[in-house]
Amino acid sequence: MECTINWMGADGMSFVAETGSGHMINMDGAPGGGGRNLAPRPMETVLAGTGGCTAYDVVLILQRGRHDVRGCQVKMNAERAETDPKVFTKIHMHFVVTGKGLPQVAVERAVQLSHEKYCSASIMLAKTAEITTSVEIVEA
Repeated sequence: MECTINWMGADGMSFVAETGSGHMINMDGAPGGGGRNLAPRPMETVLAGTGGCTAYDVVLILQRGRHDVRGCQVKMNAERAETDPKVFTKIHMHFVVTGKGLPQVAVERAVQLSHEKYCSASIMLAKTAEITTSVEIVEA
């Protein structure tokens, strides 16, 4: 895996990342840190990527279990350390999974498997952050 990040110039703290798969991600700093608030902060993209990683796992696990999953949303809240490096210290992930006849135990197991075995992003972040989860099932 590879990624190239380019600073967009001396008038701010905007960066563009080009991923190895050829996609672009814009990032910017907060106005207080020289940015212009034009894009997500780099650490926001870390949090978003983690949410995407675990949502991917949950959907795939449920589909492989032949469950009728029709939607998956992960609402994430995180806290960071007060001093540098300002690592994540607490992350809560609330999964809202929509489907027809989804068993609570199957959804909870999919979330557990993601965090214990499959989601490399959340497993890495668990080295510094206490990660908690909750599950809500919406009947479709």
